[in-house]
Amino acid sequence: MKNTLLFLFLFMPVIMSAADATPAVAAAPTSATTTTALQNLQSFRLWTGDAPLAQGQEDIDIPSMQAFVPAEGKATGAAMVIFPGGGYQHLSMVNEGSTIGKWLADNGITAFVVKYRLGMKYHHPAEMLDAQRAIRLVRTYAPTWSLDPHRIGVIGFSAGGHLASTVATHFDAGKPDAADVIERASSRPDLHILLYPVITFTDEAIMHKGSRDFLLGANPPDELKLLLSSEKQVTTDTPPAFIVHSVTDRTVPIANSDAYVAALEKANVPVVYLRGPYGGHGFGLTDAWNAQCIAWLRTRKF
Repeated sequence: MKNTLLFLFLFMPVIMSAADATPAVAAAPTSATTTTALQNLQSFRLWTGDAPLAQGQEDIDIPSMQAFVPAEGKATGAAMVIFPGGGYQHLSMVNEGSTIGKWLADNGITAFVVKYRLGMKYHHPAEMLDAQRAIRLVRTYAPTWSLDPHRIGVIGFSAGGHLASTVATHFDAGKPDAADVIERASSRPDLHILLYPVITFTDEAIMHKGSRDFLLGANPPDELKLLLSSEKQVTTDTPPAFIVHSVTDRTVPIANSDAYVAALEKANVPVVYLRGPYGGHGFGLTDAWNAQCIAWLRTRKF
């Protein structure tokens, strides 16, 4: 009996900490969810019920996002939706998620970190639908949350950068007659920021094969690889961009960003490109780019 009690005493704190580290996912917000209530949510669903193409009801089947709200009196009214990287097989929720959310909130920008669905269980278009839904949701409830529906951007890292470039090149104005009010909103971001992004799935020499396989499957058809190669999908309607990539990146070659920037410039889309020795891949938030990015966001009235 003593040994049993000793075991419980020693291990109970660990068990409680593990539970505390995984906050419950709340229901999707509504028009009654105020800015204050939003700040208190750990994370919330993107859909009230099952997401489109859902294959279950476990955590991995439930796309959600967490809000990071600026201190009272500091908000600019702008918002950024964050897509962490992880090769479409896991998510870097701290280095490329909460850290970025807190940084943006500290600079007056309301931020939303998205937990989108992943391969191999989910392939395109599930990830894109999650990303578009996040933008639509923020735009729909922008008035309730004291946000400007015309100042909603996206920021993505690595494979999350691919997802951010996907929603920047594949968007619609919404469905005015949709029963779901959120689906009536546009999914077009007003600007996009990409950090060491995966871009191409057609150029075998520079593509990140792991991201392609997890997103599209092992042997995707050529037309699907083309559709999800963002450098091939840029138009004059693609929103302005801020892009950072290291010349020393051996995981996702900088040629990915080079090709995307070339396409943006050809389409006369405004772009700022920081191309230098920033530290390989996955460096996250650093002084090498964060101040310049905030300065650029200010020029875009964010």
